[in-house]
Amino acid sequence: MKKQTFFFCGIGGSGMSAIAQVLLHQGHAVRGSDRSYDQGQNADLYARLQALGVLLFPQDGSGVDVDVLVVSSAVEPTILDVQAGLDRGIAIRKRAEVLADLFHRGTGIAVGGTSGKSTVTGMIGHILNRTGRDPTVINGGIMRDVVQPPRLGNALCGDAELVVIEADESDGTIALYEPTVSVLTNISLDHKPMAELESLFGAFCARARDVAVVNRLCERSMALTQGVKRRVTFGVDCEGADVHAADVELLPDGVRCVVNGQACRLRVPGRHNVANAVAAIATCGVLGISVRDGAEALGNFRGIGRRLEVVGEAQGVTVIDDFAHNPDKIAASLATLKAQPGRVLSVFQPHGFGPTRFLMDGLISAFINGMEGDDLVIMSEIFYAGGTAQKDISSGDLIAQIARAGRRAEYIERREDIVVRLAEEARNGDRVVVMGARDDSLTDFARDILLQIESRVR
Repeated sequence: MKKQTFFFCGIGGSGMSAIAQVLLHQGHAVRGSDRSYDQGQNADLYARLQALGVLLFPQDGSGVDVDVLVVSSAVEPTILDVQAGLDRGIAIRKRAEVLADLFHRGTGIAVGGTSGKSTVTGMIGHILNRTGRDPTVINGGIMRDVVQPPRLGNALCGDAELVVIEADESDGTIALYEPTVSVLTNISLDHKPMAELESLFGAFCARARDVAVVNRLCERSMALTQGVKRRVTFGVDCEGADVHAADVELLPDGVRCVVNGQACRLRVPGRHNVANAVAAIATCGVLGISVRDGAEALGNFRGIGRRLEVVGEAQGVTVIDDFAHNPDKIAASLATLKAQPGRVLSVFQPHGFGPTRFLMDGLISAFINGMEGDDLVIMSEIFYAGGTAQKDISSGDLIAQIARAGRRAEYIERREDIVVRLAEEARNGDRVVVMGARDDSLTDFARDILLQIESRVR
């Protein structure tokens, strides 16, 4: 790719900023704008981008004197930057199209599936990096091993001929990628109707030039990939899988297991992370990395930001920040927390009125089945990011059904009231977990809860 100047409209987004970092590393000039930058939000993010060499502009069209204007599916055509690009005849490309250009240069590993994509992508990158392969990794989540200011943690800038990406199905852009290796973690209801998901994921695996790495315990995934060129399978307590984990022992600070006879100790908790680990080890095995080397490399993998990430502890109460937002993710997080003693006090903020309506039954079931005894779930109102939406559903509707099933469930609209309520409720040994997606302020919300617990009278 010849050296060009790129302008990212909405550069504050995780997917956009990750690509921007890789382009900078490869010698391109990068500019960008974001409405949150204009509003004075996320100051640390934009300071890091500037330290890396990104030139930031107001979102008023003034900086769009470039070769390529990059937009995401969330950017409206009425934005002044886009209008300026159209007026000046500048090439306008979607984020996923630029990512596809970077991805298709050499060996490309794409990770798809309903749950676990960010973690598996990070794990693959971590193994490759620790075994001397120097990959480029473009992730939707923050890789905690990579966060070293000014780097943001959602990209690892290495060899342009070995690229690992998280392939997103939510906007259909997974269809743009033609991987050397397709990785399919699992398929369950999220974002789109099941028939559409099966079509996207089936085609994604069929496009793999060399191999599809597939979860043997996911019946849908196995059925969709019967006709692929080559298939490698993974699973937990599944000896029929090519790479399988057994003797799983859930620990307070991680997991111990055996992968194809090789001892493996993970620093990230939960049975679901064992599945993520064997997916990553199986994928790296395709590239010639042994199970032993893969398992050893994952021994110091620190995880992905906001995946059961401990914010802190105060007065014996642990506060956790978590990305869980669909039924499977919520169920996995609650199961991980309940594997250890102590109450779980959950705060869940559903995102989007349409998605909440679509997933309502599964969300309710995840909490009913994942809670026990004196556990508590509190929900604030559904997160609204703008645009047109039919607001005919409320978090209170979900809470009412969870409460009817005999679980402790409360609807509290204002965050400041939730903070006070949890500070009153939490006691020694409890875990408070803040769950939700798409709202960058949730981490600060978790910190506010921790501070309130710290400051209460003992």
